[in-house]
This record gives sequence, C-alpha cells and structure tokens, in this order.
Amino acid sequence: MSAPAQSASASVLGGLNPLPTWRAEFQGYTRARFLQDLLAGVTVGIVALPLALAFGVTSGAGAAAGLITAIVAGLVASAFGGSRFQISGPTGAMTVVLLPVIARYGLSQVLVIGMMAGALLILASLLRLGRAVHLIPWPVITGFTNGIAIIIALQQLPAALGLRAPRCEGILPASFEVLHTYLDAPSITPLVLTTVTAAIMLLWPRVTTRVPGGIVALLIVTGVSLQLHLDVPRIGVIPAGLPLPHLPAFDLATLPALFSAAMAVAILAGLESLLSAVVADGMTRGVRHNPDRELLGQGLANLVAPLFGGIPATGAIARTAVGVRSGAQTRVAGMIHALFLLLVVLLLGRAAALVPLSVLAGILLVTALRMFETHTWQALRRSTRSDFATMLATLTVTVAFDLILAIEVGLALAGVLFIQRMIRSVSLEAMDVAENAPVDADVALLQARVLAYRVEGPLFFGVAGRFLENLTANQEVDVVILRLRRVHHLDASGAQALEGIHRELRSHGITLLLSGLQDQPLALLTRMGLLDALTTNRHHLFDATPQAIEHAWSHVRRLHKASA
Repeated sequence: MSAPAQSASASVLGGLNPLPTWRAEFQGYTRARFLQDLLAGVTVGIVALPLALAFGVTSGAGAAAGLITAIVAGLVASAFGGSRFQISGPTGAMTVVLLPVIARYGLSQVLVIGMMAGALLILASLLRLGRAVHLIPWPVITGFTNGIAIIIALQQLPAALGLRAPRCEGILPASFEVLHTYLDAPSITPLVLTTVTAAIMLLWPRVTTRVPGGIVALLIVTGVSLQLHLDVPRIGVIPAGLPLPHLPAFDLATLPALFSAAMAVAILAGLESLLSAVVADGMTRGVRHNPDRELLGQGLANLVAPLFGGIPATGAIARTAVGVRSGAQTRVAGMIHALFLLLVVLLLGRAAALVPLSVLAGILLVTALRMFETHTWQALRRSTRSDFATMLATLTVTVAFDLILAIEVGLALAGVLFIQRMIRSVSLEAMDVAENAPVDADVALLQARVLAYRVEGPLFFGVAGRFLENLTANQEVDVVILRLRRVHHLDASGAQALEGIHRELRSHGITLLLSGLQDQPLALLTRMGLLDALTTNRHHLFDATPQAIEHAWSHVRRLHKASA
C-alpha cells in the first residue's frame, strides 16, 4: 500500500483500529493474568448459559439461536470492541424489540434486520457517534431500563403458566390474553417449577456466591422434572454444533420496509452496549472504553452472528459486571466465555434440550427483578418533579408502545422541561443608576430618564418573546442600558430579540446601550451582521456599566438642554 493510501486509511480508522489496543493490552500478558481471564470467562459462561437459552426462547427465535448469538457475537464483540471487559450476547432489552419484529416479519427477515443493524452500527462508529449516549438524560435511561424489566417479566407469563405465547405485537394485550387462557384451563405444574426456580436463585447467594444461582436452579429443577416425569413444555432439539455460515434469504425490494426495524435494533444495541461499557469503567480503575470502537465491535458482531443463525446482540450489563467481579483482566475473558458456550453446545446440546421452559421463565423473572432499579426510582422520586415525570413517561411508553418511541418521548419531554428550567433561570433586574452616576450628573434627572437592567442567564428562543415584551413596556425614558456580563450564551432568537428591542426603542426615540458583552454573544452578533446596527457602529457598546451610564448622562443632558 502506498504512503498516501496508508495515511488515508489511518485517518478514516483513527481510534477504530484494534491492533494498537491489542498490543497495549497484551504487553506483559503473563500466565497468571491468563488464568484470571480463564476463571472469569468460565464463570461468565456459566452465568450466560441459562440466559442465552432463555432469551433465545423469549425472543421467539428459539434456544439454539440464543446460544449461537452468545457464542458468535460474544467472540467477535470481545475481540474487536472498545471495552476490554464487555460481554455480549442476547439480552432482555433486545428480546423486547425482537419479539414483535419476529411476529411481524418472521425469523428469516430478523436475520436480515440484524445484519442491517450491524452495518448501521459500523457506520455510526465511522461517524464518531459513540459519545452520543452521554447526551441522554439519566431519567430517560432509568425509565427505559425499568420499562424493559417490566416487559421481560410480562414476557415470561406464557412459559410460567405452561402456555404458548400468543401472536400479539403489544406486550399488554398478549399478557391479558395469556391470563384469560390460563384461567379457562389452569395448570399448576409449570407455575410451581417457575416459582421453585426463582426461589432457588434468590436464596442461593446465602449458601455461596462462588457458583451462580441460575445454573444451580436450572440443574436442580430440570433434574427433578425429569425424575418425576413431569409433562411440561421443554426447549426441544438443539443442534450439536454451529451451522455453516450462509447469507439469510432476502429480497432487495423489501429492504426499505425493514429499515425502521433495523434502526431500532441498531439504536438499542448501541445504547445498551455503551451503557454496559460505562458500568464496566466504573467498576475498574484507570481503564476507559473507546465508545466508537465499541460500536464497531458490536456492528461486526451483529453482521456476523446472523450468518450462523444468531439474533441481534448487544453488550450485557449483568454478565459484564460478573466478568469484572470475577477478576477479568483483558478481552480474553469474553472470548473464553464464548468458547465455553461452544463447548457446552458440542458436548451437552442434547441435555440442554430437556430444560423446561418454565425454568427459563423463573430465571428471567429474577433477572427482571434485579434489573428494576429501585434505588434510582427512589432517588428520582426525591429529586425534581420534572425528572421523575420524565422517568415515568419513558417507562409508560416503553411498556405500552415500544422502546424507540419511549426514548423519543423521554428525550422530547426532558428537552421541554429543560427549556422551562432555563427560562426560569433568566432574570431581568432593574439597577439603580445613581450608584454609578457621574460626579456632575443631576441624579434625579438621570434616574428619571435612564433605565438600566442587569440580565442574567442564556438569551435563547425560549425567553426571547418575554424579554422583548418586558424591555419595551416603558417608553417614557431617553436611554435604556442592558448589562450583559452574565449572559454567556445567545442564540439566533435571542439576537433577533435584541434587534427587535433596539428597533422598537429607536422608533420611540429611545437609545439602547449595551455593556459587558461576552465573547460568544459578541461573536454571534458579529456573524449575523447585527452588532454594528445594535451598537451604532460600536459607539453604544461599553466594557463596563459605569461607562455606559456616563454616556447616557451626556445624552440626557444634551436632550435636556435642547428642550430648554
């Protein structure tokens, strides 16, 4: 490759090239660190096994698809992602999106949607959109997360009650239909298995935390169900290995119709993965993820997994946290987790097929319970009403409609409430010009003919109209002074409001003086071509308010002499 081509490639990849990161991570990589990665990877694999099975079934794609996703996406995302601790695979949030998509388009088209989402994530990484997650307010994220927890719990009703999931796009109608069907012909056995599974998971940490409660519950309850020959729905056949990679069937004419679903999957995958990486950063010292390369890794994972029959994946916060707490040192832990699951598929695929669906339902009910952020709910309830309202609105729309609409509504509501707070932060306070009156001034005349205002806060579109109305109400003076030293931000609407004030005052023979204009407002007024008109070629622009008052007095004195 020529030098110019290498330079162009480097400028495009920037921080997305994984090779420098790999070299830095594995410099001085010792046997002891590998053993820590090995232990952490196997531990996460044990935790991930029942979740991969459960999320695959819950999504509607099947247990095998969940395992394939955890293996392929977990391996690729760990290798190429921007967080050395990230564990990726099928997640509850993604199943919430996929269930109605599979019901509407079918599994084959979901594979296409997954590849489209992967391409969108790669594009987002090239556009350096990784840091956009920091722009989403905390109440929106909390409402989003808690709403997903509620949906995951509701999704378990069919399996917990021993019924088939109905073909409904909305989770609430589907849940009501399941309850109605169950009440017509109730069966206690699946519900008991679900309850026992959940109880074991909740109580097992009191016995030991070395072995995950999920795998213990899965083994015990499955074993009991087999010993008692219980007639309950089970996972069914799981392939004893990975299928050969192949492109899913698709029609170019249908791709535009799939774009909105692919966008929803890409947004969710990017958002949850970056949030998971942030959580991992908080659990480790001195290690920070690269958000753009994390999007690249997730994009590649979602591009490759559907080739093997896997569903869209994302970073998993709980599994990532388990890896960090288990002593993970590098991304090798995530790769070992994926290889461990592959080993399970090769050796124990037939045994996994015997797991009752009600056991998986119990595992995911506990997962949903732990996912619901009660402490953040309480913290927001004690904060401002607007933040709590934003969280509630996001949660409600998440459960009642869909995740992407919930984020849109949450962001819109948060934006409106933020603007309201900014409006309340702007103040217009009258100043006593006598305090800075020139020595030779007639103070009484000065106070009668000159008004000075101290303006504080941003002048933007939300306050422009009120600002204009307040300042042009008094027309019985000769000069109006605006002290703008504490106005650090001005937008185009605020600039136009200033120009409207100047025009209105001038029409009544009143002179406008500005003092203390800061750098950003000064630069904006200059670019918009308004500064010279507002300040009469800068003759009415002053660094300090006393200078403006002195100029105002000279103007009043001249007018007073002319009228006399």
